[in-house]
Amino acid sequence: MTLGVYSLQKVLFQGEASEVNCRTRTGEITVLDHHRPLITVLERGVMKIVDDNGKEWYIPVSSGLLKMDEGNQAKVLVEEAEH
Repeated sequence: MTLGVYSLQKVLFQGEASEVNCRTRTGEITVLDHHRPLITVLERGVMKIVDDNGKEWYIPVSSGLLKMDEGNQAKVLVEEAEH
């Protein structure tokens, strides 16, 4: 999937990913390549991204919004949590 993760200050991740794991209001979810369309609110936690090369990225999240569209593109707007 094509994934973009953005805060109000910067681009945190942009590229191809095979997996995104994050905490939502209804529990922890993992969005895989070609996931069904989805819009969900993110809760405090650590977002884990696995890119197409298998590299893992970790982004601390205070809150946010994830949108997956039917074109296999995911966009995430987050408020970064302090480390």
